[in-house]
Amino acid sequence: MKEEAGSVKVSIQGMEGSFHQEAARHYFGNDTQVVCCHTFSQVVKNANNTTVCDAGIMAIENSIAGSILANYNLLRKSNLRITGEIYLHIRQNLLANPGVTLSDIHEVHSHPMALQQCLKFLDAHNWKLVETEDTALSAKNVAAHHSKHIAAIASNLAANLYNLNVLVPDIHTVKNNYTRFLVLQKADHVQEISAPNKATITFHTDNSRGSLARVLSLIADGGIDLSKLQSFPIPEKEWRYMFGADLEFETIDTLHTVLDKIKPHANDIKVYGIYKKGKTITV
Repeated sequence: MKEEAGSVKVSIQGMEGSFHQEAARHYFGNDTQVVCCHTFSQVVKNANNTTVCDAGIMAIENSIAGSILANYNLLRKSNLRITGEIYLHIRQNLLANPGVTLSDIHEVHSHPMALQQCLKFLDAHNWKLVETEDTALSAKNVAAHHSKHIAAIASNLAANLYNLNVLVPDIHTVKNNYTRFLVLQKADHVQEISAPNKATITFHTDNSRGSLARVLSLIADGGIDLSKLQSFPIPEKEWRYMFGADLEFETIDTLHTVLDKIKPHANDIKVYGIYKKGKTITV
């Protein structure tokens, strides 16, 4: 459930100007306050503590790089529920201090993933590439040191926050680059969502032949669209796997009927959230 703009404090991974902050602003409003965290683990910890923040925003998958499996485990071990989601179009830009030109640049700093996403552009220049922990932090450091010879790869939001120029926009190689972010809140603070149409669950099956296929058939026969199926190891059990599933449906009764039908065939079913399917945002 969305809060009034400016009334919510959200835990995010990364500095101000990160894509997590972009997602938080688009979901909750431009006046949203953010609690910046160095790790996803800290995001989850803060989101579990309502004295620190009201919610958390956590990336869960990227259209190019795939799922962030470690974040599934963080969610599994937490007391958080998914109350929403947003799909953000990731646009990487070359940022520099005012007055800097391409010929001035000797180094480019950014997160390793951002550098990888922009290699076609970067390979055309003889620049030293420096990996950092965060795109927004790279932008902040370039601005703080008034560097003429160092540029950063980061978001438009980072450029605005740190008074940097967008020297070259949209330098990412693959243009259909989207990240899905989950909105997380403590279980006992979740309010009922009106007209939900998506749910995220986890479960596992025994090792008998066709056990997973039976569960998937029951989901399909029940009129539910399985929009994602993700397997990931169960750390406590050797060579056993949990399945995470995103289910899209027309009515909540359809979801409950299917969950009842799969119970005899699936173990440890856990519903992480029943919410509205997220919008795709281009910034």
